[in-house]
Amino acid sequence: MKDNIIFFMFVMLLLTLTGCGSTEKIIYLQGADTLTMNRVGLYDARIMPKDELTISVNTTDPDAAKPFNLIMGGQQGHVTANSDMLLRYQVDNDGKIVFPVVGTLHVGGLTKRECEQLITSKIAPYLSADEHPVVTVIMSSYCVTVLGEVKTPGTLRVANEKITILEAVAQAGDLTMYGKRNNVMLIRLDEKGRKQVNRIDLTDANLLNSPFYYLQQNDVVYVEQNKTKINSTKINSVSIWFSVFSFLASITTLVVNIVK
Repeated sequence: MKDNIIFFMFVMLLLTLTGCGSTEKIIYLQGADTLTMNRVGLYDARIMPKDELTISVNTTDPDAAKPFNLIMGGQQGHVTANSDMLLRYQVDNDGKIVFPVVGTLHVGGLTKRECEQLITSKIAPYLSADEHPVVTVIMSSYCVTVLGEVKTPGTLRVANEKITILEAVAQAGDLTMYGKRNNVMLIRLDEKGRKQVNRIDLTDANLLNSPFYYLQQNDVVYVEQNKTKINSTKINSVSIWFSVFSFLASITTLVVNIVK
């Protein structure tokens, strides 16, 4: 009789814990078919402090471009579009780099295209009119991090300087069944290095019009546990303690019987 009462109390405790959680919304972008989309241009990432830039200059005369192309070791050389030997320029805290021949340039806050135009204008006086320089800027350090209740958390390297939060989640294997979809944390650094914490609802179609739909370099996306996972953890803890209690009760009963 006593064992039956203990078992009944344990079952009631489990039911109480599982009943505490509410059903979580799991469908992404609900209402997207009726959403009025904002008319904005294509997304362009902007250069931030601590970014690493790979910059190549090509002209019709390869020798004319050599002074502007530093390769590993600080030497000058010919480059190709996919050259891995080019020196990378790290943007300092003031948004500046030091570029060969022309000196210090302020590139912080510029898009890649704007940076290319700036460098082209600065090197033009050192080239003849028929050499037609072509400047290519690549943001070599463009990465975002996805953590928490996703299948494969980690840091993602973005090749084309553009990634949406949905693409980042997909590359991380999507949220697990325990991920809180309607309250995802996004940690972002602004151009001054200040941290901003924003909350994102992946189930709301208005995300498509949000300034956080496209991720910036060094963004951190953290998916929290939902109530189901938290309650599951509580249940596991209770199960462990119940098993320990049952084991001790069995040992006690055995000892009592032996003593008798």
